[in-house]
Amino acid sequence: MKKVNFALIRELEQEQVREDRPTFRTGDSLRVHLKVREGNRERIQIFEGVVIRHQSGLLGERFTVRRVTSGVGVERVFLLHSPRIDKVEVVRLGKVRRARLYYLRSRVGARATRIKERGRIETTKK
Repeated sequence: MKKVNFALIRELEQEQVREDRPTFRTGDSLRVHLKVREGNRERIQIFEGVVIRHQSGLLGERFTVRRVTSGVGVERVFLLHSPRIDKVEVVRLGKVRRARLYYLRSRVGARATRIKERGRIETTKK
């Protein structure tokens, strides 16, 4: 039987963890800046939407963002510590009572998918 050195795995994961990650929860609106490679060029693409799922973990921490574009719902799963993510901005804090907002998939219209605001975002200038 193989022995796994969890301390070594934890140490390797700790090196790759991003320190500049914002704190957000399910229901918050995010703006995710992605690095997209097209041929030999690289550009930043912004994906903005509501977090419908947030799964914790050290290196495997991921979140699902949903947005509706021209009547079609688009969901995308992001790894928080991925090198493809340039930065994550919190646009709005949402007040929800569930950990998974899958019920938003069946809702249609801006009024039906509205989420109450939890509070204000404190922005600190350096």
